Amino acid sequence: MIEFADNTGLKIQLAYYPPYHSKYNPVERCWGVLEMHWNGTLLSSVNKAIKWAETMTWNSVHPAVHLIDKVYQNGVKLTKEAMKICEERIERSGNLPKWDVTIEPAFR
Repeated sequence: MIEFADNTGLKIQLAYYPPYHSKYNPVERCWGVLEMHWNGTLLSSVNKAIKWAETMTWNSVHPAVHLIDKVYQNGVKLTKEAMKICEERIERSGNLPKWDVTIEPAFR
């Protein structure tokens, strides 16, 4: 996200949802709508799941559905030195330091 802020010149504010608070997370709420839409349908293939997702509506809008087949690495971690550099760029909220951070773009 730091690299994205620097490349775009955008100030980024990230607000994280604490664990077990999915009712406030719009992505989780979307999953709930999708589960009700499927209504127990057996999703026996990726293609079938994509087709079902494409037919869903939320507030009369159909979602844009794309299959991403890229394999992401698990367990990728920064070294302590690299994390220290990142932490210097992250401004944490005084009230919610674990859940609300701001990243300012670097001036070039």
